[in-house]
Amino acid sequence: MYKLAIVGATGLVGRTVLKILEEKSLPIYEYVLFSSKKSAGKIINFKNKDYVVRELKENSFVEEHFDYAIFSAGASTSLKFSPIASANNCVVIDNSSAFRMSEDVPLVVPEVNSEDIKLNNGIIANPNCSTIQAVLPLKCLDNKYKIKRIVYSTYQAVSGAGINGIKDLENGIKGLKNEKFPHPIFNNCLPHIDVFLENGYTKEEEKMINETRKILHIPDLPITATCVRVPVFNCHSESINVELCNDFNLKDVIEELNAFQNIKVQDDINKNIYPLATNCSGFDEVFVGRIRRDNSVKFGLNLWVVADNIRKGAATNAIQILEKLILNN
Repeated sequence: MYKLAIVGATGLVGRTVLKILEEKSLPIYEYVLFSSKKSAGKIINFKNKDYVVRELKENSFVEEHFDYAIFSAGASTSLKFSPIASANNCVVIDNSSAFRMSEDVPLVVPEVNSEDIKLNNGIIANPNCSTIQAVLPLKCLDNKYKIKRIVYSTYQAVSGAGINGIKDLENGIKGLKNEKFPHPIFNNCLPHIDVFLENGYTKEEEKMINETRKILHIPDLPITATCVRVPVFNCHSESINVELCNDFNLKDVIEELNAFQNIKVQDDINKNIYPLATNCSGFDEVFVGRIRRDNSVKFGLNLWVVADNIRKGAATNAIQILEKLILNN
């Protein structure tokens, strides 16, 4: 039996982590919920028990032993507290961007590279939500045909920006001023997620490029990305254009995708069936449709990929990592 700390328990991802843990029967004998000083003292009912949320402090992982911790409190919190936790024999699963590109920290999507979990030195990074849903079908394709190049175009929900992103869309619908985004998100598509870099890309686009390479273990894979925030509350949608090294039969591609763990193909254009954000919210699977050849290149393929960015893109992935850690312990 194990003891689990949940850091950022009052946030959007943290509450989803708790919701999914309620659905599980993991061998955990004690849960401890942490937050910032601002949210400390709140009562959260979890597994039919009231928990008082504690303030996260520097000695939280020193005075008390934890086997595992799920961090969902942002990069600055993770940078400060994750090393303290790991130094005290607690394995940290971190939902922030703090350690994703660190060479000694595995970046894991369990369906894709679960073998990397054992390479951890006390910290395992959860990828960006938009990357997580993309790499499932990409891994499937790379296994069978080898990937030559990827072009990402994403249509990302406001929940990916946290509760303030949701509020901006709600307020925009009411005609109120935006506060989170640089422009009103209601009735707009903003080609601007995170900050702009000197090369003209946004940090979100760079994340997708670099994280995909790391997870797939193809460090020189040519990838480009355009990430767009859209007026959708939940679930990210992605157009993924893939150039493969080998030829393929579309029927075989669909069968391969359907057989891959946690991918569901929804592709019947005669009945207008394809993945939609409104239908994918609340699920752990990645939904794939509009599967068709890109005839502009020799072995090109187009995919439309949709998933719940808060659930599958953050909380579920972290818990899947936890389950693997417990299984391998």
